[in-house]
Amino acid sequence: MKNKTIHDIVSISIPKVHDKRGALAVIEGDIIPFKIERVYFLYDVPSDAYRGGHAHKELYQFIIPLSGSFEVCLKDGVQEKTILLNKPNKGLLIVPGIWREIDNFSSGAVCLVLASSKFNEEDYIRNYDDFLSFKQS
Repeated sequence: MKNKTIHDIVSISIPKVHDKRGALAVIEGDIIPFKIERVYFLYDVPSDAYRGGHAHKELYQFIIPLSGSFEVCLKDGVQEKTILLNKPNKGLLIVPGIWREIDNFSSGAVCLVLASSKFNEEDYIRNYDDFLSFKQS
């Protein structure tokens, strides 16, 4: 997973049905390339705060803006890319070995995260210099 780059990050459209009653978006089948083992969401994040600030060695995440908007800054140790998420039917697949920071939360923003495994502190890289060493090893 050390050789993953920001070019491996994928924006995925979630199939939706829209009629006079509103919209329905469904995640099923093989829309994401992993079995969901953990689901969590971020909300009431102050506009001047950020989340993330880490990378994972093995974990895949699919991030969806259920409400409002926020930016995801991605780094692979060489390149950097910031992606605005603001549509609940568009998610971002983040592969292992990518540093991520989530910030610029709008008022009322809700960030849903679908993860490929349960919480495991051993999978986290929480220091950016350690992340750069991981990528180079």
